Amino acid sequence: MQPHLTVQRSSIKGDHRLHALLAGRLHDPFSFLGAHAEHEHWVVRAFHPHAASLWIDTGGGFESMTRVHPAGIFEWWGLIPPPPPYQLRIEEASFEAPARVYDTYDAYAFPPQVSEHDLYLFNEGRLHQAYRTLGSHLVEMEGVAGVRFSVWAPNAERVSVVGSFNRWDGRIHPMASHGQSGVWELFIPGVPTDSFYKYEIRNRDTGAILLKTDPYARHYEVRPGTAARTPSDSKMAWNDAQWMAQRAGWDWLATPLNIYEIHAGSWKRHADGSFYSYRELAAHVIPYVREMGYTHIELLPISEHPLDESWGYQTTGYFAATSRYGTSDDLKFFINACHQEGIGVILDWVPAHFPQDAFALARFDGSALYEHEDPRLGLHQDWGTHIFNYGRNEVKSFLLSSAHYWLSEFHLDGLRVDAVASMLYLDYSRLPDEWLPNRYGGRENLEAIDFLRELNIMVHQEFPGALTLAEESTAWPGVSRPTYVGGLGFSMKWNMGWMNDTLVYMRNDPVYRRFHHEQLTFGQLYAYSENFVLPFSHDEVVHGKGSLLGKMPGDAWQKFANLRLLFTYQMTYPGKKLNFMGNEFAQGREWNSSRELDWYQLADGWHQGVKMAVRDLNQLYSAVAALHQRDFEPEGFSWVDCHDADNSVISYLRFARNGSFALVVLNFTPVPRSRYRIGVPTAGSYQEIFNSDSRYYGGSDLGNLGSIRTTGQPSMERADSIVITLPPLAGLIFVHTDLPATTTDG
Repeated sequence: MQPHLTVQRSSIKGDHRLHALLAGRLHDPFSFLGAHAEHEHWVVRAFHPHAASLWIDTGGGFESMTRVHPAGIFEWWGLIPPPPPYQLRIEEASFEAPARVYDTYDAYAFPPQVSEHDLYLFNEGRLHQAYRTLGSHLVEMEGVAGVRFSVWAPNAERVSVVGSFNRWDGRIHPMASHGQSGVWELFIPGVPTDSFYKYEIRNRDTGAILLKTDPYARHYEVRPGTAARTPSDSKMAWNDAQWMAQRAGWDWLATPLNIYEIHAGSWKRHADGSFYSYRELAAHVIPYVREMGYTHIELLPISEHPLDESWGYQTTGYFAATSRYGTSDDLKFFINACHQEGIGVILDWVPAHFPQDAFALARFDGSALYEHEDPRLGLHQDWGTHIFNYGRNEVKSFLLSSAHYWLSEFHLDGLRVDAVASMLYLDYSRLPDEWLPNRYGGRENLEAIDFLRELNIMVHQEFPGALTLAEESTAWPGVSRPTYVGGLGFSMKWNMGWMNDTLVYMRNDPVYRRFHHEQLTFGQLYAYSENFVLPFSHDEVVHGKGSLLGKMPGDAWQKFANLRLLFTYQMTYPGKKLNFMGNEFAQGREWNSSRELDWYQLADGWHQGVKMAVRDLNQLYSAVAALHQRDFEPEGFSWVDCHDADNSVISYLRFARNGSFALVVLNFTPVPRSRYRIGVPTAGSYQEIFNSDSRYYGGSDLGNLGSIRTTGQPSMERADSIVITLPPLAGLIFVHTDLPATTTDG
């Protein structure tokens, strides 16, 4: 056993590091704590303010350490250092007997491990997997298991890990600073999985003490608690290799894309009002989506958020599946199950803004770190949230890594990027004196534009087949065009113009619709300027807007007929499709996130009829190549007649690549029209394959049975024509039976 020297060798009296440690201001605890060669001998110094006694394992057994400061500084001196990593035996101070005694490895026997290369990439905004570097990670160092904590806080004077494992005492585990990188790190051995923790941060300018949750945490406690949780090993066994391989090579431009938008907390609930878990949703949502013929599910944000009423759009945990519905493995189970059933999953992702909650990102280290200092740049007035500082490289690394994390770790098939318009414009929703121009004097947010382009380049290069969809409501050019031609690089863009025009038109009493006919026809002037998605999303059925059914005019029969007609129009018009849950069975009330959908309404024949109509439309959309294969090509669409405003009728053709086509005729009045002549491009027989007025859907069952032969008479600038019966407030789909209508080549 090596000799233990007298404590008179202690040299901490007057040491500025001691005073900085006790004052909570020591940025380099490894220079003072742990093992050091001093005065030609070795000293091991430990700080345990709640300990009555300490011992150290010197390799030949435990030796007593000497308290050299009443605040809890202990030292051991020897001629040679204890073999690393060494253990400490701690007897806690207690008024009750017996006092707790336990052994633990000294955190300050393990030097920082984050590489200079990672720190460089992070500071350059190019660390796309920062979640592997920052945050908390189960690691093993020198054969010792524990958790490595890393956090970016460049304006901190001191950062400590606090949690259930150290009495939330910021004195016990101060972290080491990585200098100018602004990153702090500490490995703490023996921390149990799922332990609650936060970071205690002292601002270097004001001395303010902040208690912050980990921005890179992968799991948080259930609200209203806000602590992060140390990770546990994932036990998820993916078996979606076939899906992922097929996705990597799919031609999404020419493939059906029909999205069912879901809020996980209110699709269904238990009888006591509690949420379905991710696994319970898998058991119930997936069969329903398969039955209804949707190709993808889009989840409203399930990244961690503190307030149910925000629906997830005020995100605080950019790397964590919300604990409301279970664990990360539970969410992975849901996505894996979707893939096994041939259903893609898209995540609603929110890089445009974040909430002002004091425990989260806002003024994270006591300064405007993730946001701008100037509210003219950094405050979103409409939502009371902060706008990310996209010009800061570390913020860019944070957001790009968040996108990478969801796509990589969860096998997600795409990201719907929320509120893109608010990112693109510095004057978005601001008065003239409430914003600052860019360096050229313009209103464009140049840094946000660069970020979005980098995001899309990363996603498309690293995740083949994954989609990015922009919720963008302005005329910004090239949103869904490649970055190499000057576009933003998104796969697709929501067609908010089509959605608004269509819903405004449908609200009109049919007697007045002839005066607004252009709202149906104007969209073709720009329909191919972008790769468009046609959305009837959650935004259209909340905040007093009423349900889709509630927007329809007329008596009950007309309301349901109008809604079936609306869906026929959506599913046959060029563009991919999106519908929010409840729309598909004509929920009567507007969406309320605090309760489940009104599934009981399906006992009513009209609601059931809408559901059946939507199901059949979804299946036709996927089966008939002409209805999906050339959504983004002007050659895939041709008006038959867009001028019949007096009758409020429009008709058009949809073409597949093999020359087959579908004829669509829509009657937006409750007036049945017999012997209505429609021009067609090809002579022969036509078959009605869908009629939204069918009795099976709750309609009057007026339509066209059997084959309809062309008459040989030109009409509507077409060489031939057919004569049909137009049902009231109904849409019809015909195919030319001499040509194939279906495809299996996607």
